[in-house]
Amino acid sequence: MRPAIRYAASSAVLVAAVISGALYGIAQPTAQSFASRVERLSEDGGDFDTDNLISNERSYLDVIPALHASRVSGGAYVGVGPDQNFSYIAQIRPAIAFIVDIRRDNLLLHLLFKALFAAAQNRAEYVSLLTGRPPPDALETWREASLERIVAYIDESKSSPDLVQRLDRRLHGAIAAFGVPLTAADFGTIERFHHTFISAGLSLRFESRGRPPRSAYPTLRDLMLATDRAGRGWSYLASERDFQFVRSLEGQDLVIPVVGDLGGTRALSAIADLMTARGDRLSAFYVSNVETYLSGDKYSLFVKNVARLPRDARSTIIRSTFINSVSSSEIQPANQFVSANKP
Repeated sequence: MRPAIRYAASSAVLVAAVISGALYGIAQPTAQSFASRVERLSEDGGDFDTDNLISNERSYLDVIPALHASRVSGGAYVGVGPDQNFSYIAQIRPAIAFIVDIRRDNLLLHLLFKALFAAAQNRAEYVSLLTGRPPPDALETWREASLERIVAYIDESKSSPDLVQRLDRRLHGAIAAFGVPLTAADFGTIERFHHTFISAGLSLRFESRGRPPRSAYPTLRDLMLATDRAGRGWSYLASERDFQFVRSLEGQDLVIPVVGDLGGTRALSAIADLMTARGDRLSAFYVSNVETYLSGDKYSLFVKNVARLPRDARSTIIRSTFINSVSSSEIQPANQFVSANKP
């Protein structure tokens, strides 16, 4: 177990969080329930050769029309990685979501996202806070702004040391209020992640340690403005309605980051037990390209973990594959996956 330092949130932070929730119809579960779920579901973490602050999957929205056609909705969503999950969540509208990743840093990144959702009234403010830019004037008038207009505003705006310093303090207090035991080093990692978004802005690009940058990898701007093959944008930032759904789920502590190995023995089993207790069935399991890193006993455990998740005929696996660093996304019925991989 890693040593933990608990930071007490100020009453002002807590009051602000409650007021924000009341204004936007967000229920206020206790921080303890969120933190206890994170701890109870998580297992020991592992390493990966990237911070993975954003996805490298340009194709991630290509599967949305197929998800709609297959009526994949509601239930429990399980996914891996950073904020591409929010776009799937926005379209599937689950009752609860679990973001599982072998890297504990992914949990820290999602605590940052959670704090930003709590601090932002709408999409324009969220992207401004994510990139450390001042939110636009007359913020309420931006609720129906196009994503292209929001992107243009961020690209034309500049951060400042004073703004970043104030934002650091604000987010530190919000994250502490979530109740997850964090060390000083954890807070340092969260701040480093956020400052990377701030310094690079929407030009932030996926990078891996020990491997050269690849021009095929998308920027944050590319991912936000991505479309399906028919040219329709499905990002959670493309419409205020979709953004507010994800924000509401975050505000209800129903987007739960979990440290876990998809081929491990604890995290997915614990999630399956919680789903069973809640009466949830799997709607979608976004595995990205994690299967390529699982072999032998690890892959067998992964199959068993998927088989344990309560599911029905519409439960779906979303995956990506890469050829020369270019992604391709596809879906598969979860029942079909389990049947095809029975020992």
